[in-house]
Amino acid sequence: MIVTAPHTRVARWPAVRPWLGVAVRLGLAAVWLVAGGSKVGDLAASGRAVNAYQVMPYDLATVIGAALPFVELALGLLLLVGLATRLSAGISAALLVVFIVGIVSAWSRGLAIDCGCFGTGGELAEGQTPSYLPEILRDLGFLALAGFLLIWPRTPVSVDGWLAGDASVEDEDE
Repeated sequence: MIVTAPHTRVARWPAVRPWLGVAVRLGLAAVWLVAGGSKVGDLAASGRAVNAYQVMPYDLATVIGAALPFVELALGLLLLVGLATRLSAGISAALLVVFIVGIVSAWSRGLAIDCGCFGTGGELAEGQTPSYLPEILRDLGFLALAGFLLIWPRTPVSVDGWLAGDASVEDEDE
C-alpha cells in the first residue's frame, strides 16, 4: 500500500512558503505601521505610557517613548517593501520580547496599566482591570511572525528579492 498524501504536502511547501512569507511580512508590517501611527501624533503620551511600566527613570522613559513610534514606523515600512527583511524581523523579535517582558513585569508587580501598544497607554483609571494575558498572547503571535521571517526572510514582491536578482525565491534554502 502506497500513501502519497504526506509527499504531496511536503512537495507543496516550497511553492506555498514564499507566498505565506509575503502574508507574514505584510501582516507584521501592518502591525508596526498601526502601532507607530497610533502614537506618533502624541509623543508625550507615548513617553508617559513607557513610564507607566516603572522600570526606568522618567526622563529616559519619555525619550524612549518618543522614539518608539518612529522605530515602529521604520520597521513597518521596511517590512512593507521587503527591504532588510531579516534585520527588520530580528529587531521586531527583540522589541516584541521586550514588550512581553514589560507586560509580564507590570502584571507580576500588580500595576494597572494599558500597555500602550496601539495608542497612548499609561495608568488605568480606578476600577479598570488590565487585560495582560490577551496582550501577551497577541505579542507572542507577532513574535511567531517575526520568527518566520528570521528563518525565511526573502519573499516574492520584495526589494530584497529584486536586489538579489530573484525572479522566484522558491529554491531558496536560507
